[in-house]
Amino acid sequence: MTGPGYGRHTAGLVLLLGVVLIWVGSSFLVSNLFGEQEFNRPFFITYLNTSTFSLYLVGTCVSRLKSATHRRLARRKRSRSDDGDSAPQQEGIDTAAMAGASRRVNANHGVNAEHRMHARSRSDERLLLADSATEHKLTTRETVRLGVGFSVLWFAANVAQNASLAYTTVASSSILCSTSGLFTLAIGALAGVETFTTARLGAVVASTLGVYCVMVSGAEATSAHMPRAWVGDGLALLSAALYGCYTTLLKRRVGDESRLDAPLFFGAVGLANIVLLWPGLIILDVTGLEPFILPRTGSVWAMVAVNA
Repeated sequence: MTGPGYGRHTAGLVLLLGVVLIWVGSSFLVSNLFGEQEFNRPFFITYLNTSTFSLYLVGTCVSRLKSATHRRLARRKRSRSDDGDSAPQQEGIDTAAMAGASRRVNANHGVNAEHRMHARSRSDERLLLADSATEHKLTTRETVRLGVGFSVLWFAANVAQNASLAYTTVASSSILCSTSGLFTLAIGALAGVETFTTARLGAVVASTLGVYCVMVSGAEATSAHMPRAWVGDGLALLSAALYGCYTTLLKRRVGDESRLDAPLFFGAVGLANIVLLWPGLIILDVTGLEPFILPRTGSVWAMVAVNA
């Protein structure tokens, strides 16, 4: 298998591997924060992590300003070219003496006009292609509303995963969270978004059996030093189910992923997280479920920043 399709497939696998490594590394970092560093603040860490998504809005604004400037300059150049073509030719003083020169000028003008017409047609074609590419995309308002609507679901899935690391091992949490694909397939089939084929059913059964074998084999060792591991396992499964709901609903609302401006969407998620979820810090502090305490050492701050 060769060609552009193979390259895209390989690049996708490499990026997927990178995502897995970052995800597992982040889980170990959070587990260390909860354990050795004694900074068990899953809501605060998740709030800070998701808030950094709002930085995507800076890049989106810069990109759109550059695009708008480029379009404005292209249209201005076109307008100047049109004005040059419609400008009247100056009459010569001596018609007989300027007849030959006039013919040469007209010939050159015709060639130049033809070149300008081709240039304008190419510019118009590029603008039309750009417009057609954005025609199927969601508007800015629709994308922002979608991000705000999904911010709570995204936050809940991530805070459940982070909270699970306070009760169970990184291995158990990662394995159970990876079952989000099973929930995505099941929920997607019920919602009519995914097709439940025999091959997919076999993959679901094999994955479920693998998860069960790993959990059973490590249950005794985990329960020895983590008596409430079942709480962490339940939170990890809840995170997987919430992520399955998030993925299915997003696909149902958007359809083709090319319609979604991903940086703008996640930027809206981060901004909505900042604006809507800060009362949770106060509620958890008042109830004593998670007292609000900032990191007290530079190393903890560094770990929190790297994880963000």
